[in-house]
Amino acid sequence: MSQAAVSGPAPRVSDRVTDAPSRRRLGRAFVRPILMLGGIFVVIVGAGYYWITGGRVVSVDDAYVRAAKEVISTDVSGIVASVPVHEGQRVNQGDVLLRLDPRPFEIALAGATANRNGMVSTLNAMKLDYKRMLREVDVKQAQLESEQANFDRFAGLIKSGGVTRADYDNARYRVMADKQAVEAMKVTAGVQLARLGGDPEVDVRTMNDYLQAQAKVDEAKRQLDHTVIYAPFSGTVTQVETVQPGMYLAAATAAFGLVSTDNVWIEANPKETELTHVKPGDAVDVTVDTYPGRTWKAQVESIAPNSGSEFSVLPAQNTSGNWVKVVQRIPVRIKVERKDRDPELRAGMSVVAEIDTGHHRSWRDLF
Repeated sequence: MSQAAVSGPAPRVSDRVTDAPSRRRLGRAFVRPILMLGGIFVVIVGAGYYWITGGRVVSVDDAYVRAAKEVISTDVSGIVASVPVHEGQRVNQGDVLLRLDPRPFEIALAGATANRNGMVSTLNAMKLDYKRMLREVDVKQAQLESEQANFDRFAGLIKSGGVTRADYDNARYRVMADKQAVEAMKVTAGVQLARLGGDPEVDVRTMNDYLQAQAKVDEAKRQLDHTVIYAPFSGTVTQVETVQPGMYLAAATAAFGLVSTDNVWIEANPKETELTHVKPGDAVDVTVDTYPGRTWKAQVESIAPNSGSEFSVLPAQNTSGNWVKVVQRIPVRIKVERKDRDPELRAGMSVVAEIDTGHHRSWRDLF
């Protein structure tokens, strides 16, 4: 038997050609679901990882630079004598910002001082007058005793006819009058003693009349001192042109402004839903729109106990039936670490604050 008959018929070329594409289609059909499921799995894992590692940093773009501000004014009225500062000038605490004409206040102080000194003289005179009244009482008392002695003699002689009835009656009336005079003088002396507070040797500087006069002196001196306005803190003056020498400045009228250059902070206004893990002491990275690419280190100093709308002029009222819930914003004060070479932070600048709460999520939070 021939070998061809033993081995059987050879496969056709067309069969081999059609088997290869079938196997490729089968491979693609098997790999495609794996890739799709794998892609979904990678997305789920990536999203889970992002969620787990996220939530630690709270980014707040509703934040601004704030600084201590003071409206310069005085509580006395007067004519502006001089303004030794100019717009935008930096001043130190204690520098003179404005002077009023001191002459009217010096005159008032001199008058109050003279009145106080006159009051001292008056009170000392009252003390001496009280002593004079006591001497007059003694003199009148001695006169009364003399009249009483004469009356006693007349009373012994009236029965024997040694004195007339008229002389006797005159002696009796003089005794009665002297007694009344002594009593009246004692009352007058008592009134004077009461004016001295019951102490004839009282220190006049402790008496009410003197204290009132001294209070007027102190007030006049205070007003004179307030004719010069000093910088309450270091900063930059602004809007100085509104005040010129020679103009009348009424009490409590704003002259110009002073913005602090030292007491500067960041006020951020995150949503209430973002404050879950924010606490005082958290580290903050601060970037200012004016200085792109520069970051300041800071930390949360305090969190306000109220939302920003609580102290608004017209706070939101939700008592009507058409109530709509609005996410509130809570002010957060951030203390900035500033260095000598840092750019100047001006009040009102826009800021982005990245608050690192240090909070880490876990897989259990998903369930």
